[in-house]
Amino acid sequence: MAEEREMTLVEHLQELRDRLVKSAIGMVVATLLSLLFTSRFLKLLILPAGGIKPVFLTPTEGFVTYMKVALLSGVGLAMPVIVYQILRFVTPGLQVNERRYLFIGLPAAALSFLAGAAFAYLVMLPAALGYLAHFGSDIAEAHWAIGEYISFVTTLMFWVGVVFEAPLLMYFLARLHIVSAHMLTSKWQYAVLIIAILASVITPTADPFNMMLLMAPLLMLYVISIGVTKLAGG
Repeated sequence: MAEEREMTLVEHLQELRDRLVKSAIGMVVATLLSLLFTSRFLKLLILPAGGIKPVFLTPTEGFVTYMKVALLSGVGLAMPVIVYQILRFVTPGLQVNERRYLFIGLPAAALSFLAGAAFAYLVMLPAALGYLAHFGSDIAEAHWAIGEYISFVTTLMFWVGVVFEAPLLMYFLARLHIVSAHMLTSKWQYAVLIIAILASVITPTADPFNMMLLMAPLLMLYVISIGVTKLAGG
């Protein structure tokens, strides 16, 4: 195999520009394509509301929300292209073993995030929105603004997806000898406290039931994190 020629700083910047342009083009094309399905995506996001139909409070709220969902959908559809461009940019400077971890880690991170978002959509949102819809129903009837509702739903799905990345993060920290299975096991009391605080912050309602809905999988993820750190040799 021919030796790879070392690129100059200007060549690196040009390569970065080309990758960013291709990623942007992919995102624009994906966003335009997603416009054909945005109505379906909106209906899917409204399903956890349990029959409550959000309302438009301003003349432009419907349009802005529609375009926001189209953009978010476009970013999701374009993510394989974006990740591919990132890999093409960073892999030439990595060692063989580092490239292996990267190609394994990225799909694992994507699957972990999707699992968290799915958990939020299928389990947390129906329970939380059901509670919020009936809280104070003897005083006022629930009519949610579409813009705030979509922001609420997508934000919760995003952060729960991020939290589900914890075992993968622990694995790489263990490979770097920053954490170990013994450390995680011996500090479990602090972990439970941190998980409770995190669940109370992420959970959109103040009732213990919805808080426990998030705490249970977080505790399970902590146990899984201990297992993966052992696999990583930590």
